[in-house]
Amino acid sequence: MFSVRSYHEMTSNPPVEYGREVELPALPPQGSTDRARRWRRIRRALVLPVAALALSGCTLPNFGASPGVTTSSKSVFHLWQGFSISAIIVGGLTLLLIIWAVFRYGRKSDRIPKQSQYHLPLEWTYTIVPILIVFGLFAATLVVENKETANPKTNVTVNVLAFQWGWKFSYPGSNALVYGQTTQAPEMVIPVNTNIHINLRSSDVIHGFYVHAFNFSRYALPGVLNQFTIRAVNTGTFFGQCTQLCGLYHSLMWFRVKVDTPDQYQAWLASYNNPSAASAAKSAGTATKQQISSIVPSKPTTSKGDN
Repeated sequence: MFSVRSYHEMTSNPPVEYGREVELPALPPQGSTDRARRWRRIRRALVLPVAALALSGCTLPNFGASPGVTTSSKSVFHLWQGFSISAIIVGGLTLLLIIWAVFRYGRKSDRIPKQSQYHLPLEWTYTIVPILIVFGLFAATLVVENKETANPKTNVTVNVLAFQWGWKFSYPGSNALVYGQTTQAPEMVIPVNTNIHINLRSSDVIHGFYVHAFNFSRYALPGVLNQFTIRAVNTGTFFGQCTQLCGLYHSLMWFRVKVDTPDQYQAWLASYNNPSAASAAKSAGTATKQQISSIVPSKPTTSKGDN
C-alpha cells in the first residue's frame, strides 16, 4: 500500500521510464484546503488596491483638493469631486468584475469550458454606458468653464500691472494705488461677495498672477490686456505670487489679496482722498513709471480658461 514514507523514498529515488526520470506530483501542504487557498488569493488580490489608496494619502471628501474662497474655485472643486467619485465607481466596478471573473471562471481542470459569444445586451451595455459617462463629464466641465470665463458687469475694477519683480494695483475713479516689490508684498484690497473685474498686464516679461486660496492663475503677458472676473465669498488676507519664471527675484515676487466687507472697502478707498494720501499715490505712480519705463503697449483680450 502506498504511504507517505514510501512516497518520500520514491521521490529520493525517482523511477525511470524509457530512459528518463518521471516527476511525481507534490503533495499539498498538511492542513491546507481549497477554501484556505482561495482566501489567500483574495487577500493577495486586495493588497494592491488597498496599498494604493493608503499610500496616495487621499483625503475624503476633498480628494486632495481645496474648495477655495471664490465662487469659481468652489465650482471647480465640486467638479473635481464629481470626477473623483465617478472614477472610484467605475474603477471599483471594473476591479470587482475582474476579480469575479478570475475566481468564477478560473481554470479548475483540463476540460475545455463551454464557449459562448455575441452576448448583444452585454455588448450594448459596455458600449453605451462609457459614452454616457463621457458625455456627462463633458457637460459638467462645460458648465463650470462657462462660469470660469464669464465677465459679468461690475462697478469694481482693479488694474493689475506685473513687472520685474513687483506688482502695482490701481483703482480707476479713485486715488487708491498700491505698489511694491519682492517681499514688500503689496496688497490688493477688494470687497467680499462682489464681482471684481481685473485688467491684468505685464510691462516686461511673462508673469503669473496666482492666488492659492482662489485656486486661480492667469498669465500677465507683455502687450496683452488679460481681463477676467473674480468673486470672493470669504473675508481675509490671502497670499499670492508670480508663478512664471521671470528672472532673478522671481521666487520673491509676492503680493496679497485682502477681502474686506463692503463698508471696510469703501472706508479704505476714502482714506486715499485726503491730500497726503493723494500725494503719496502720485509719488508711487511716478516711481512705478520709472521702474517700468520699458512698458510694452497692450492690446485688450479676454481670458479664455485657466492659463
